This record gives sequence, structure tokens and C-alpha cells, in this order.
Amino acid sequence: MQRIAVIDYGMGNLRSVSKALEHVVDADCEIRVTSDQALIADSDRVVCPGQGAANDCMRQLAACGMDAAVRQAISDGRPFLGICMGLQVLLTASEENGGTPCLDILAGQVKRFSHGMRDAATGNLLKVPHMGWSPVAHAGKHALWADIPSQARFYFCHSYYVVPDADDLAVGQCEYGQSFAAVLAKDNIFACQFHPEKSARDGLQLLANFAQWSPSSQH
Repeated sequence: MQRIAVIDYGMGNLRSVSKALEHVVDADCEIRVTSDQALIADSDRVVCPGQGAANDCMRQLAACGMDAAVRQAISDGRPFLGICMGLQVLLTASEENGGTPCLDILAGQVKRFSHGMRDAATGNLLKVPHMGWSPVAHAGKHALWADIPSQARFYFCHSYYVVPDADDLAVGQCEYGQSFAAVLAKDNIFACQFHPEKSARDGLQLLANFAQWSPSSQH
């Protein structure tokens, strides 16, 4: 029986994520929404969702020991999926809240969208946060893109975006007044700025791909 842990540190839309996973996995797969380090350590795959401010997320992760659980899952080589803030906390630091140190698992920074950005096609002013459906272009091959076309639309809700030190970490790109990395991937990590659990067919396909992903055999 496969076990997938959804990390509960008080900052994520856990019900939507767990229900979406239940929809795409086999009946004998156990979805664990938990803040128990032992249960997370005993899981085959780990999902870290999140929403809110960077300093609140980092404080909550540390308060319940989930920062260590994230590091351990990644160090163990288990498939790891970060969603929204679950992506941003993996970077070195965020500009949010006057500067917030993050987990520094993926080298890079989290920056705020500029005010006054305009849509390249219409010239219209763009609002921050970036909220709604936007196409994501594949920027590299990855097993989690299986059966998902490049430029498939996913649901976003964010004011900050990630800037990795290494360009090849970005396997998905989005345009919102500028090009930004919508997905970072490295080894057993796949982390997306968008919400697959809110992204209809293609989002469910990505979660299904994650549930079957063997990082050691990809590419």
C-alpha cells in the first residue's frame, strides 16, 4: 500500500489537496494529512502545500518541526511535491515581510511582482496578486509533464515569484507582465507556484503523475 503525506503546518488548503489526491490514486493508497514527523517519515511520498505570508509559513514550519520533516523527506530521496508557498519556502530567502530566510534547499530568491506591470498583448495594467488561470510552458522535460501539453492552463494566486540561481531548475515558465519560473524541479523535488488541486483536468493529471513518479528513473 502506498502512503502519501500531506504536511499540515496550519498554512495550506489541505482539504482541497487531499481530496484531489484521493480522486487520482488507487483505492489502496492512504492519504495522510498530518503534522506527525513519524507518519511523514513513514510515507512514500510527501506533499507540502501552503498559502499566506512567508514569515508566517516559516514560523509555523519551525514551530511544529515540519521544516525538519521537509528536509528529511528530500534528503531521503522520496518524491516531494511543493505547492504555492510549498515552493517558495524551498528557496534561500524571500523579499516578503522585509526579508525572510527560507529553507535554502533550492538556491535562489523569492521576489515581489512590480506594480505597474502591463499585459504584453493588450497593454492593460496587471493586478497584483496574479490571480486566475494562466498558461504554463514546458521549459524542460519532466515525468510530471506526462499527458499535459505545454501551455496548459493552471490556477495561480500569488504576489511573489521564485528566481532560482540556476536557470535549469525551471521546468515550467509563465508570463504575467514578465516571464517567471512557475515550476522548479531537482532530483526528487517538483515544486509549482500554481495550485494543481484547483486546476481541473491538467492539475489532476499532474497529481496522478506525482503519485506514480519514480525520480531515479526519470528522463
